[in-house]
Amino acid sequence: MGKDIIIGLDAGTSVIKAVAFNSEGKLVAKHSTPNLYTHGENGHAEQDMDRTWAAAADVLAGLARKIPDLDKRLVAISITGQGDGTWLLDTHNRPLGPALLWLDSRASGIVSSKIAKPDYPEHYQRTGTGLNACQQSSQLLWIREHQPERFAKAATAFHAKDWLYFCLTGERATDPSEAVFTFGNFRTRQYDDEVIGRLGLNGSAELLPEIVDGTLASHPLAPDAARQCGLTAGVPVILGYVDVICAALGGGLYDGVSTESGCSIVGTTGMHIKLVESPDKATLDPACTGYTMCFPAPGMLAQMQSNMAATLNIDWMLDVALEVCADLGVAADRRALIAIADKKIPLLPDASALFHPYISNAGERGPFLDPDARASFVGLENAHGFYHMLKAVFEGLAFAGWDCYSAMGDIPNDIRLAGGASNSTIFRAIMASVLGRPIRHVEQEESGAAGAAMMAAVQTGIYPDMASAARNWVYPLLGEPVLPNAIAESQYHPLRNIYRQTRRQLQPVWHAFHQHKGHAQ
Repeated sequence: MGKDIIIGLDAGTSVIKAVAFNSEGKLVAKHSTPNLYTHGENGHAEQDMDRTWAAAADVLAGLARKIPDLDKRLVAISITGQGDGTWLLDTHNRPLGPALLWLDSRASGIVSSKIAKPDYPEHYQRTGTGLNACQQSSQLLWIREHQPERFAKAATAFHAKDWLYFCLTGERATDPSEAVFTFGNFRTRQYDDEVIGRLGLNGSAELLPEIVDGTLASHPLAPDAARQCGLTAGVPVILGYVDVICAALGGGLYDGVSTESGCSIVGTTGMHIKLVESPDKATLDPACTGYTMCFPAPGMLAQMQSNMAATLNIDWMLDVALEVCADLGVAADRRALIAIADKKIPLLPDASALFHPYISNAGERGPFLDPDARASFVGLENAHGFYHMLKAVFEGLAFAGWDCYSAMGDIPNDIRLAGGASNSTIFRAIMASVLGRPIRHVEQEESGAAGAAMMAAVQTGIYPDMASAARNWVYPLLGEPVLPNAIAESQYHPLRNIYRQTRRQLQPVWHAFHQHKGHAQ
């Protein structure tokens, strides 16, 4: 048997997965292990760097044990992982304390002061990305201010996947997607001295690794790393793009046929992504929010707006019911309630209330930035029961998706849906009717690892370009479209504007609640 296996390594915040695909994109085997992190006061969220590398090596070794003759069959390993965050090395290439994760919010005050400055719109025009406390730029500023000795010892600033790439190859590199939306210009796909200077980091540019595009370059697996992973040294290792880009690629954003598609990943968070053929076709939000990221195809970009909480809203609503069931001694779980909801919730909007899905205690970031934003029902009546409210939660997530796509210009012609909420038939129907677009569910259970592996398939020459890879790996997995219901669409259309109107009018209320809680503590 010849070489036919590509491994996609997906280093998530809480789970690290190694997934093997054959050259035609079929999943062969996978192995995973938990990845631990700590929360603390004042918004800190950190992860041990050595433990993360040990976990990554463990999953690769575990996958190797599951696949006979993997050494003879392995084409390449490709890495993606959680975005943002700051993983520092010292001058001896050793971790400089725990990594700050994308969940870490300690830099929020720094961000607030930056976006209040008159030159902030110029920063946004170059990066196409709103400044956020989760980004490495903000976190470096926080470390410099609050941990100056640590900052002074830093020699390299990685993201999670960059750190694992270094452990596997010994190479100091980052990918175009994370490097550019944080420190660069999406038109050039390179670092931008003007952006770095406006951030106040022009004296620290040497911390930033070289930008390496994984569709064009690879480095060999180092001998020590190979022994830890149970693999053979020298196999090509590819640095993939950030996990949301790889998940969008593997999840159907680009199928090699259409360039006018969108992809909504409605999982713990909600990512609403629009494929853009070239930089001149990007639509930047006047409110300076969202992300503009390089996409692993020549000239292409992915614009996105991200809801802080998506299925967290559904889980919260279901758990309210489950708490009552438990008190009554009735056995039930979330899956059972969703199955009932798919049968009981009608598609057509009736007297349902509006729900704003900002259940996260971190507020909202797309298509507006407000750390005080909180979830709310509007328009409840005594006729409303549990399933009316659950339906309103589903609709709220769809309205939030519309709100996000609208900030990026026209809604894409065809939306691909992934993430946990995509398994609900009623949610797919509601999403199609709210957006007024056909929805396709993608049958790819490991889209992030698949996207990373697709990059390796192009880099190693299995496919001549990403379009060819996508036509083989993505297009066959697209389900039949769920079309908008004409009556539902006509009724949802005015509700979309009411949704946006009420969330704007609620902002002073959120801020008043925040001040009240501050006084009460």
